[in-house]
Amino acid sequence: MNVETRTKEPGFRESVDLMFNRAVSLMSLPEGLEEKIRVCNATYTVRFGVRLRGAIHTFTGYRSVHSEHMEPVKGGIRYALSVNQNEVEALAALMTYKCALVETPFGGSKGGLCIDPREYTEHELEMITRRFAYELAKRDLIDPSQNVPAPDMGTGEREMAWIADQYRRMNTTDINANACVTGKPIHAGGIQGRVEATGRGVEYALQEFFRHPDDVKMAGLSGGLDGKRVIVQGLGNVGYHAAKFLSEEDGAKITGVVERDGGIYSEQGLNVEAVRAWIVKHGGVKGYPEGTFVEDGAVLLEEECDILVPAAMEGVIHLGNAARIKAPLIIEAANGPITAGADEILREKGTVIIPDLYANAGGVTVSYFEWVKNLSHIRFGRMQRRQEEARHQLVVDELERLSRDSGIGWTISPGFKDRYLKGAGELELVRSGLDDTMRAAYQSMREVWHDREEVRDLRVAAYLVAIGRVAKSYQAKGL
Repeated sequence: MNVETRTKEPGFRESVDLMFNRAVSLMSLPEGLEEKIRVCNATYTVRFGVRLRGAIHTFTGYRSVHSEHMEPVKGGIRYALSVNQNEVEALAALMTYKCALVETPFGGSKGGLCIDPREYTEHELEMITRRFAYELAKRDLIDPSQNVPAPDMGTGEREMAWIADQYRRMNTTDINANACVTGKPIHAGGIQGRVEATGRGVEYALQEFFRHPDDVKMAGLSGGLDGKRVIVQGLGNVGYHAAKFLSEEDGAKITGVVERDGGIYSEQGLNVEAVRAWIVKHGGVKGYPEGTFVEDGAVLLEEECDILVPAAMEGVIHLGNAARIKAPLIIEAANGPITAGADEILREKGTVIIPDLYANAGGVTVSYFEWVKNLSHIRFGRMQRRQEEARHQLVVDELERLSRDSGIGWTISPGFKDRYLKGAGELELVRSGLDDTMRAAYQSMREVWHDREEVRDLRVAAYLVAIGRVAKSYQAKGL
C-alpha cells in the first residue's frame, strides 16, 4: 500500500465509529441517546513499576469501560506492543455491541498492557501480571460484580489464574472471588470448552449460515461446508480451533494458512494439527514440509478460496488489498480484521461478510457460562447427568423388553445405545449453549438483513440489533 492510500485509511477506532454511524443513520433514537451509546464512558491508564533483572521497569496498561447499560462489564486483556488507548476503546465498544447481540448480560470493556510477553520469563510475566491486576483491582476495574476480564491476544489461562489469585489475596472474604475473571484453567475455577470457545463459535456461525440456502446463494456458493476451500489467517487459539473443527467435523478443506513469517498453501488441503505442531515448535510456518511456502503471507489472503477466515489482527484487509480479495465469503474470527474502507469495497463486489460482532462472540458467550458457574459454585451437569442417564436407561430397557416379549427380535445398535445413554456433562452443555446462542443471534441479524430493504449486509444488521438492545437497556433505566 502506498503512502497516499495509507493516509486515507481509517484507523481501527474510526472504523468502528464509521460502522456504528452507518447503523444509527437507519434508526430513530431519542435525541442524545445515540451519542450516549457511542462514546466510551471511561478509560483508566496505569503506569506501574516492577523490579526485574536488577532494575525497575515501568509498564503502561489500560482498562476501558465503554458502556455500563448492564453490569458487570466484560472484555479481554491483551498483551502486545501495539496496545494503545484508541485500540482499547475501540475494542471495548465492540464488546458492548457483541454482548448485546448474543444476549449476554454484560456491558463492554477491554484492557491491555503494552508489552511483548515473549521477551520475559514466566516468573517475570507473573510479577508483571500480578502488579497490573493489583492496580486494576484496587480501583474496582477487576471485580465479579463490576468488571470481569478474560484472555485476549498474548494472554491465556495462565495469566487469568494469576489475576484471579491476586484478586483473592486482596479480597479474602469474597466468596465469589473466582468470578472476577474468566478463561481460567479448569482446576482453578474455569469451565470446559472455554479455550476452544471462540473457534467453536466460528464453526457454529458458519454452520448456521449454511443452513440457509438463500444466504449461501447470496455469497455465490451452494451446498454445505463439506469440500469448501478455506484460508485461515492466524493459526493461534481462535484460528487453530476454527480450522480444526471445520476440517475434522464439517469436511472443509484448509488450503491456506497465513502466519507472521509467511504462509503455506496446498490445493489438496493441509493437516491442521501438523501445521499447528510445526508452528509451536518453530515459531512460524517457514520450513513446513508440505504445501508451498509463500514469503509474503498476506498474498494468500488474495488467493482463490470459498471462505476466508481472518483470525488474528485488526486491519489485515484494507484499502490496499480489498479489491484483490477473491473469497466470496469472509468470516471475521478476529476483531476488526476488515477496515471500514475495505468493507465498502467488498460490499460493492458482492462479498458476504459475517461480522466480528457475531462471528467471534463464542469467547464471551462461554465466559458468561463460566461466570455463572463461579457464582453458582457448582459444575454444570453435576445435579442432573446421572438422573438423565437413568431415565434414558428406563426407555432402552422398556424397548428391549417389548422386543423380547413380542418376539420381534430386533435389537438397538450398540453405538446408538451408548450415545443415547450418556448424560450431558459440562462440555456437552457448554457446546449446546454456545450452539443455541450462535443460532439465535444469527436469526436476529438475518431477520433484519432480509426484512429491511435499506440493510444491505450482515454487519449493519448486527449493529442495528445490538444498538437497539443497548438503547432499550438505557431507556429502561430512565435515560
